[in-house]
Amino acid sequence: MTTYVCSRCQVHSPASALTWCCPRCRGPWDLDFTSAPVDLTSLASRVNSLWRYAEALPLATEIPHISLGEGRTPLVPLTDTVAAKLDFLSPTLSFMDRGAVMLAELARRLQPDAVVADSSGNAGTAVAAYCARAGLDCSVYVPEGTSPKKLEQIRAHGAHVVVVPGDREATAHAARQAADTTGVFYASHVYNPHFLHGTKTYVYELWEELGGRLPDTLVVPVGNGTLLLGSALAVEELYGHGLVERRPALVAVQAEAVAPLAAAFHAGADDLPEPAAARPTLAEGIAIPNPPRAAQILRAVRATGGTFHTVTEAQIRSAQLDLARRGLYVEPTGVACWAAVRATAPRPGTTVVPLCGAGAKTGLAAAPEEGNRPQSVQ
Repeated sequence: MTTYVCSRCQVHSPASALTWCCPRCRGPWDLDFTSAPVDLTSLASRVNSLWRYAEALPLATEIPHISLGEGRTPLVPLTDTVAAKLDFLSPTLSFMDRGAVMLAELARRLQPDAVVADSSGNAGTAVAAYCARAGLDCSVYVPEGTSPKKLEQIRAHGAHVVVVPGDREATAHAARQAADTTGVFYASHVYNPHFLHGTKTYVYELWEELGGRLPDTLVVPVGNGTLLLGSALAVEELYGHGLVERRPALVAVQAEAVAPLAAAFHAGADDLPEPAAARPTLAEGIAIPNPPRAAQILRAVRATGGTFHTVTEAQIRSAQLDLARRGLYVEPTGVACWAAVRATAPRPGTTVVPLCGAGAKTGLAAAPEEGNRPQSVQ
C-alpha cells in the first residue's frame, strides 16, 4: 500500500494503519502516490466504472475491487458553452460514490472492527452503501435536521445512524472521537486522501468524454473541498503526463450564508483566519464553517487562475427550478454551481458544472414565506 503524509508536518504513516490524521497537528493526510499516464485509446474496452482509470488510482493493483458501477455519468449541454455532468445519477444519487468506493475498498482490505463516517447526508449514504457492498459494519454520524430521505437511505443500507445535536462541526467532532477508538476505520471524506483520488475521476471522465481535452473552466461547489481538490489532482496529473495542453481554471462556489473560503480568497489570505458562523442555508452539503483543507483549497484555486463566487438562497431556489424545467431534478446543494454561472459574467471558452446530488434526496427548496406550497417558475 501507499503511505500517508502530512503536508504541514511531513509526518508519514503507512496507509495500512488506522491512524486517521497526523498525530502531531491532527490535520488531514495526503497520499504519497504517483500516478501513471492513462492510455486514452485503451479505455473503450475497459470496465465500466471508475476503476477503468487504474493507472491513476491507488488500490487498483489488487483485483477484484468493490464496485457499484460508479462513475461514467452523462455530460449534457445547458447552453452553447456550458455543460453539466450528471453525477446525481451515481448509484447512491450523489458524486460522493466516487470517493466512498475508495474508502470501502481500503476498509475491506484492512478489516477493521467497525467503520465510522460523518456527513450531512450524501457522503454518509455513499459510505453506508459501499460498506454494505463490502460486508462491513458502519455507523454514520449526522447533524440534527438532516434530510429525512437521506437518513432513510442510510438506514436502508444497514448502517447505524447517530444523530448529533448541533451543527455539522459538532457532528464531525463526535465522529472523530469515535474514530480514536482502537480498531475503528474512519471513512472520512475530508481526512482520508483516498477519497480525493476517487473524486478526481470526475475530471478523468471529462477528459475521456471530450476526446483527450478538458473544458476551459471547471465550476465546482466547495464545502470541505473534496470535489475541487480531487479535480485539482486530476488536472495536475493529466497536465504532468502531457495528456492535456493546459490547465482549466477552477472556479469555486459557496453559499453566501456560509462562505469562509470565498471571504479568505478575496481577502488574499492563505488560510482561514477564523471559522465562519454556521448559518442556515439550503445548500447544506457545502455549509462547512471550518474546512480542514482550507489552505489546500485556496492554493488550488489560485494556481489555476480561478476564483470564488457565492450564491444567495434565492439564486439557489431559482436555479433548482430552472434545472427542473430542463428535466434535471437536483438537490439545492447540487445546483449551486449552475446558480453561480447564471448570476455571473460568462467566462471565455467552455465550462462544465457538476450536478452533484438528486432532488429526490431533499425535495424542492421552498421560499421561507411559502412553506411547502408548490412554486411556479416565472
